[in-house]
Amino acid sequence: MEEILIAILNRIKEEVAGLSLIDEDTGQLETEQDTYPVTFPCVLAGNTDVNWTEVGLGVQKGDVQMTVRLAIDCYDDTHIGSGTTEKIRERQQLSTEVYRALQGFRLNKYMGPAVRIKSRDYTLPGNVKVYEKVFKFWFHDESAKQDSRHRQ
Repeated sequence: MEEILIAILNRIKEEVAGLSLIDEDTGQLETEQDTYPVTFPCVLAGNTDVNWTEVGLGVQKGDVQMTVRLAIDCYDDTHIGSGTTEKIRERQQLSTEVYRALQGFRLNKYMGPAVRIKSRDYTLPGNVKVYEKVFKFWFHDESAKQDSRHRQ
């Protein structure tokens, strides 16, 4: 699974311009700024949820859901009449770029194509807007596969 997370982070780096930070989501947005400085705009990926099915001989297939969050600091006054409502469009367009970078992404034959199944946006203290997307894909895991040398 670590290969997939790193590949997703690299895919975002290759496909989405203008991001100042791309990282594994370890709760950076929910902690104090001075304990882990986050620069904006950033993308954080993680919070993986997997349901596993046994295929046999130590091989499993997982139905994976992974969350990808785009966070943007919103210091522009964008109320109607402010003359800066275009900033709303720019944020939405960046969110769409993140979606496009990952929709259908497939690392290798052990991973099914990523498909967005949920999205939402919300705000955090400090004028931070978060655009969250949940992607689903399957993963074929042979890391505990038994071969003929280990059978009794």
